[in-house]
Amino acid sequence: MAEGARESELAVPAPGGERLDVFVARALGASRARVKEAFDAGEVRVDGRRARKGDRTIAGSRVTVLLPEAPGAPVPEPELPLSILHEDDRLLAVDKPAGWPTHPLRAGERGTLANAVAARHPECAAAGDELREGGVCHRLDRETSGVVLVARTPEAYRWVREALASGRAEKLYLALVRGEPPAEGSCERPLASRGDGPPRAAEAGRPARTTFRRLAAKGGFALLGVRIETGVRYQIRAHLAALGYPLAGDPIYGGGEPPPGLDRQLLHASRVALAQPSGGRLEVEAPLPADALACLSGLGLR
Repeated sequence: MAEGARESELAVPAPGGERLDVFVARALGASRARVKEAFDAGEVRVDGRRARKGDRTIAGSRVTVLLPEAPGAPVPEPELPLSILHEDDRLLAVDKPAGWPTHPLRAGERGTLANAVAARHPECAAAGDELREGGVCHRLDRETSGVVLVARTPEAYRWVREALASGRAEKLYLALVRGEPPAEGSCERPLASRGDGPPRAAEAGRPARTTFRRLAAKGGFALLGVRIETGVRYQIRAHLAALGYPLAGDPIYGGGEPPPGLDRQLLHASRVALAQPSGGRLEVEAPLPADALACLSGLGLR
């Protein structure tokens, strides 16, 4: 048995017919991400034969799973700076710098937003589904800056996650793209991945909807205000590229060289707003980072 993993044997009850990865995740109380790792490594077998995550369960069969142990809570790093935009007894809103991962993917990983949060608010680690997430309710890509909501209680975590999944949370991004987009636009094409590649607009896949409004344009660049009603990985990047306006400097979706003054693409989670369970509305905004402001100024974009 591989170090840092545990083996489980599951009996499939009648009537069967459930997706195998869903059955394994539910039976073991594990995240879909950890179960996917086990399938990808060939560590899920049905009656001794290697299984695929999309297989359907068969009543009476035996499923053997060698599941990687879940990483623990983020290592507290008080030396990392942390900008708190909002704080109450249930929830934090923090400003993630560009270049930081949102939370660790491996045990002991350093330099993430969740590590900085853990040093000030260790209670957050117990709020989410997985300790390694540190209570983070949603992820931003490494190079994306801006608002991230972090739960301090399990109840707050479920409330935010449900609001995000149902589209009841309003998320506004600022994006610097190449091209000459119209004053307004939208994309509702599904997103799908081929193998382990990044998601791209396709005829079938996960439903996704992105809308944008042009805020400024000059010299082949445009600054867009972007709203997403769903939360598919890389959604904004994939949809804008599909429309012909890739993020400037995006290496995955054809954005060419980074914009002048930056060594990265400019995508910023500017605002998050959602109704609170007790009434009222939570609205949090994060200012653009200084290097992004300087870049826009140099391009003549306000």
